[in-house]
Amino acid sequence: MVKKKFFWLVTALLWLNPAGLLSQSTNYEPVTPHASPEARALLKLMYDISGRYMLTGQHNYPNIKDRNSRFAAGYIGKTPVIFSTDWGFARDGDTDSYLARPDIVREAIRQHKKGSLITICWHAVPPTADEPVTFRPQPGADPDSLASVQGQLQDRQFRDILTPGTVLHQRWCNQVDSIAKYLKQLEQAHVPVLWRPYHEMNGEWFWWGGLTGKQGTAMLYRQLFDRLVHYHGITNLVWMWSVDRFHNPGMYYSNYYPGNQYLDILALDVYGNDFSQVYYDSLLALSCGKPMVLAEVGNPPSIEILDRQPKWGFYVIWAGMVRNTLKNQYHTIVSDPRVLSLEDTAYRRIINPFRLSCGLEPLSEKIHNETDFTGEWIINEEKSNFGHFGASAAPYKMNIVQDSQEISIKRTIILEYTDDRIIEEKLSLDSLENRGEFMNFPRITTAHFNQKGDTLIIHSRVSMQLGTRKSEMITKEIWTIRDGGKTLFIHQQNSSFRGEWNITMVFNRQ
Repeated sequence: MVKKKFFWLVTALLWLNPAGLLSQSTNYEPVTPHASPEARALLKLMYDISGRYMLTGQHNYPNIKDRNSRFAAGYIGKTPVIFSTDWGFARDGDTDSYLARPDIVREAIRQHKKGSLITICWHAVPPTADEPVTFRPQPGADPDSLASVQGQLQDRQFRDILTPGTVLHQRWCNQVDSIAKYLKQLEQAHVPVLWRPYHEMNGEWFWWGGLTGKQGTAMLYRQLFDRLVHYHGITNLVWMWSVDRFHNPGMYYSNYYPGNQYLDILALDVYGNDFSQVYYDSLLALSCGKPMVLAEVGNPPSIEILDRQPKWGFYVIWAGMVRNTLKNQYHTIVSDPRVLSLEDTAYRRIINPFRLSCGLEPLSEKIHNETDFTGEWIINEEKSNFGHFGASAAPYKMNIVQDSQEISIKRTIILEYTDDRIIEEKLSLDSLENRGEFMNFPRITTAHFNQKGDTLIIHSRVSMQLGTRKSEMITKEIWTIRDGGKTLFIHQQNSSFRGEWNITMVFNRQ
């Protein structure tokens, strides 16, 4: 009888908490005081999967949006869950351009809405230089004016960065503040970030790394925490403390550990399939039950590695290294029920409490392929309903090209007194604002698919001023394809100072 009662008690607990007793710690409290609900939910998710699931991930250079993630999805056959990127440091046009930051914010918001988790690192510029800088030191560079991400500062320079009132400390503050601006934008958009500053800090290749003692790398990390959390009051960060494999006693993780109160997650970078058990065990000993992840890898850990090292919560393939692993090897890895990609039902279930905390709709358990509107479409006047306006304002032809990110629409409108009018626009398929003009008035347009992916919804708002009168024209279009892909229906709802009216345009595919 006692055993039976125990069985039902455990069953009830598992029903109430589908993730089960997954981690050594049930304390999900973030190290950020007054952390946002979204950050709390993200950290709880990382605890919940710890020891049970490993999420797939892909890094993208700052200036390529999600190109590497899309390549990985096509190559592997499944979409990585973790969208990783960097704030950049390089000149305009470089893949690491620091000028891509506004685009990074927009892409992170888009990825967040579609179901990805966002992690961002920062190849910070040394305070001895202004952005942009190179990755490696240039030949003949002044050793007192380091202008590259890699390379070492003079000891006195590093001490000055840690000393309020010095020129280098103020320059460091200015650089951190420039990043805080974009982190704040993500906070305002309710996007939590797995934040990984000063990564690989136990190595000597980056200017911030390899310094032990009271005025070393760990103190710099704590100083950054204080600047972002206490000075800027940023609440959407889940703090990831990141190291590399150690090859000598000077690289031991304990030399760089800032303290439990400064980190939420412990992260390791691994290249060359060097998943030595001693790295895992050493990090585990420091973790005190906190989640552990593989923040950068050249190859994902094999299933045999995962058997021996079950606490890895996710891995992120570095940009340009997807094909380091063969397709059949990926198939073995992503087919394991513990390894979750965006399409997997298990992931789409466990992510939903987090999404609800972010004010997002739950993901459906099955991904629906979005309807492709690509093609040439000719108006069918007999089946359309233009109301009292007639067909004069409607396009008689539309040429559409669509991919996973945007839709390009070329509308051809017949003008009886001159050449046809051609109107072209590109719309992001992610509810982000697209700014343009309508009859010389500013127009903001958004486009997104419904949950099933079979209906495209386009909203536009035109702000008009005629003399002293200000008004708006609001249009909503609902696009669907019927008759086995042969017919496009566009139901248009319009509202302006002239009233409300609806029309339905029907197009035949050529």
